[in-house]
Amino acid sequence: MYVAVKGGERAIANAHALLAKEGRGDAELPELSTEQVAGQFGVLVSRVMTEGSLYDPELAARALSQAQGDALEAVTLLRSYRTTLPRFGYSEALDTTGLPPQRRISATFKDLPGGQQLGATFDYTHRLFAEAPTEGPELADHTDGDRVSMPRVSDLLGANALIEPDAHPDQDATEPGDLTREPTVFPMTRAERLQALARGDEGFLLGLAYSSQRGFGSTHPFAGEIRVGEVEVEFDAPELGFPVPLGRIEITECQMVNQFTGSADSPAMFTRGYGLAFGRSERKAMSMSIVDRALRADEFDERIESPVQDEEFVISHSDNVQATGFVEHLKLPHYVDFQAELVLVRRLNREFHERQDHAEPVPSDLVPTVEEVLA
Repeated sequence: MYVAVKGGERAIANAHALLAKEGRGDAELPELSTEQVAGQFGVLVSRVMTEGSLYDPELAARALSQAQGDALEAVTLLRSYRTTLPRFGYSEALDTTGLPPQRRISATFKDLPGGQQLGATFDYTHRLFAEAPTEGPELADHTDGDRVSMPRVSDLLGANALIEPDAHPDQDATEPGDLTREPTVFPMTRAERLQALARGDEGFLLGLAYSSQRGFGSTHPFAGEIRVGEVEVEFDAPELGFPVPLGRIEITECQMVNQFTGSADSPAMFTRGYGLAFGRSERKAMSMSIVDRALRADEFDERIESPVQDEEFVISHSDNVQATGFVEHLKLPHYVDFQAELVLVRRLNREFHERQDHAEPVPSDLVPTVEEVLA
């Protein structure tokens, strides 16, 4: 409790009341509803859901309203609420192979089987291209029986053994690690790293991805494929013995394609970076996939010489809730700590001047002239 300020708890209550008043804005204007936030700020809502590890557009919108648009505060609120929810188990791994995209683009092949699906995007608002990708067929006009086939770019490369195999986890494997319930232990498995990156701060991951692209990480990839669409979530109930559908959620999936020149034991091929996020989160998924590949440096015997390749550095500092708490706790009282350092600095300062006062003067004949120094 921050009771050091004048007024104690009453001052804190007044601060909260003032915050609510200022956050409301002009009372003569209609209040922004949760439905408006969820419907008109979809990209921001997607970020809060992804970093808050909870898919619920309505709750994420409500958190944003309470936080006055502060994304990190909204993420904190959503994570706090998430900890109160009962845990029934884990859903089945999402099958994104046949993900029917609202948006599907690739920067690797112009004439992509199934076509490019531009969808709703800002990509061409502020950019001029000599030749933009052509829009593919509208999937909404097709039924499940005649939906246009859109194979993965990675599968096209894999057919010719030009990309590393896509490792599918064994469905009978042990229960996956859960970073929200278990302490972080280094080194981590790739699955654990992907969990951490999915919850990581978008801005931090974007900066790391940019650093890797500029040479501080030896990763300058191609966007193999980016898909945005809805996918079904299934839960395997033990008492039933088979998975049951829980509903559909919107996700963004990104696969980056990276060159690997080969080694004494491996031929030259392309390698993968993977990113997945809730809702429309292309920037986050792309940044995540670049950082994922950079963190796989040891798998390919690459030198680890940049921050983006250092697993402990990336994972330990990518969580924005932890980072926010550690930075913002500096606003809380640190009177005792500061007084201790103040005493130390004063003593060291006094000792320095005492040494200067008792220092023997340098004889004048040993002090060089300006001409001697210039010579």
